[in-house]
Amino acid sequence: MLRLENVTRRFGSYAAVNNISIAVPKGQMVGVIGRSGAGKSTLLRMLNRLIDPSSGTIRYNQTEISGLSGAGLRNWQRDCAMIFQQFNLVPRLDVLTNVLLGRLNHRSTLLNLTGSFSPAERAMAINALERLGIARTALQSAGTLSGGQQQRVAIARALMQQPKIILADEPIASLDPLNAKVVMDSLHDINREEGITVITNLHTLDTARSYCERVIGMAAGEVVFDGTADELTSDAVRKIYGAQEGDISEEITSTSINLPGRKQPQSIGSLQPAV
Repeated sequence: MLRLENVTRRFGSYAAVNNISIAVPKGQMVGVIGRSGAGKSTLLRMLNRLIDPSSGTIRYNQTEISGLSGAGLRNWQRDCAMIFQQFNLVPRLDVLTNVLLGRLNHRSTLLNLTGSFSPAERAMAINALERLGIARTALQSAGTLSGGQQQRVAIARALMQQPKIILADEPIASLDPLNAKVVMDSLHDINREEGITVITNLHTLDTARSYCERVIGMAAGEVVFDGTADELTSDAVRKIYGAQEGDISEEITSTSINLPGRKQPQSIGSLQPAV
């Protein structure tokens, strides 16, 4: 169980996140939605301890995450993997090496200095790439890949950490709808098959409705909605975005991502993403 209790993050006098208290059980897939500046990215960065809360506590099971330092903090950042909108790969390194970097917090400093990885670690990395359908790119420089491919490499790197939680900060914001579907399908499958908790910031309502069993809506640094996808009504949308759903731009309200079993406003049919 991941639990936030009265968590606030201030930048000067401005509260980017204001007095948030939520609990996320193991294995949930949670979508965090809201306008730009609502506090979504700040929230995820506090969970991973890339930034510290100004007040309040963050706990995972019996461990107070907000108080960790040194080896304890490095272990938490291993267990709580982060995926970024801009991928954060090393473009000049090949894909396989980028994925192997996910093992660094599992290894001794001496091994990391040598830059050598075991055959078992290399096999693990290839398996992660195969799972995401991009094993054939293993020896390519990461910078030569498409955006969708790079994001899948970032997910494979996260899997190498063997995390308990995956945080994804706008993972599809810079992708076309077809590649966005591949990335969201991958995160959804990892959540269902591995039981890994996934918390992802999303910029489209329909994506949150399609993939996330729980949706958290933020506005002005506060949680204004917390419920299931089916409970994300027009009234809830108004609280989150300050407007009726029909008045919000198409970019925010819809996307052509399609999850089997859920009716979508637009289907991509048999189209395939660029690979």
